[in-house]
Amino acid sequence: MAVVINKVGVIGSGQMGNGIAHVAALAGLDVVLNDVSDDRLKSAMATINGNLSRQVVKKIITDDARKQALNRIATSDTMEGLADCDLVIETAVEKEDVKRKIFHDVCAVLKPEAIVASNTSSISITRLAASTDRPERFIGIHFMNPVPLMELVELIRGIATDDTTFEAAKEFVSRLGKQIAVSEDFPAFIVNRILLPMINEAIYTLYEGVGNVEAIDAAMKLGAHHPMGPLELADFIGLDTCLSIMQVLHEGLADSKYRPCPLLVKYVEAGWLGRKTQRGFYDYRGEKPVPTR
Repeated sequence: MAVVINKVGVIGSGQMGNGIAHVAALAGLDVVLNDVSDDRLKSAMATINGNLSRQVVKKIITDDARKQALNRIATSDTMEGLADCDLVIETAVEKEDVKRKIFHDVCAVLKPEAIVASNTSSISITRLAASTDRPERFIGIHFMNPVPLMELVELIRGIATDDTTFEAAKEFVSRLGKQIAVSEDFPAFIVNRILLPMINEAIYTLYEGVGNVEAIDAAMKLGAHHPMGPLELADFIGLDTCLSIMQVLHEGLADSKYRPCPLLVKYVEAGWLGRKTQRGFYDYRGEKPVPTR
């Protein structure tokens, strides 16, 4: 039976989760934003309000639209708060065991016809779906970061995803005003399968001393018209996430060209994960970012 999506649950209130809640609420959907702590939820709501306010200043939306969107978002620190959602999107860290536990817990409270989706950037949708009680109502809905600005959403069907789920997901994404790219369920899908090896290659270029951080980023910005250099972009994504995706590619496709650069591994071991920890390929603790090597 066809599903009409009016109420959306978002699990995880980090960068991706609050972005998805933002665009869904702005599109007129009721949203429940879920996270383990009240503090995280408060911080997420402040971020959403800040991002909506920025859109008001830029005259993309009205202040009235901002207020209405905020009123449509409820928060919950328990899975029970998601019980009456028509669609739930998980945006947790890129670790399969964490995601599986979330799906196990949320499926226990959802109505049988509810659709469950993952915003994973690289993990097998088929495998995640198999760990739930509703593989035919499970789909990959992969948003790009930052969600309010990026036009694309990748839709990924698992082997068991049925047509009604796929159609409902397509309708949902269109309602948000986003463009759809349909990807087959192979490691890292389309965008990250192309983007992450490029970032990894940029790190190898640094590791082998071909160029320094500033030269590599300038080369791609000015020589290929990329809006951000690959090392700057890696810091923005999070070096731990970059490493996770490269590991999924390397394990899933068993090709040496996807081997994560040892320097990327070293930075992650140091806890230098990019912007979120104030240090990655750049140091963000001062007035302006300074390369760390």
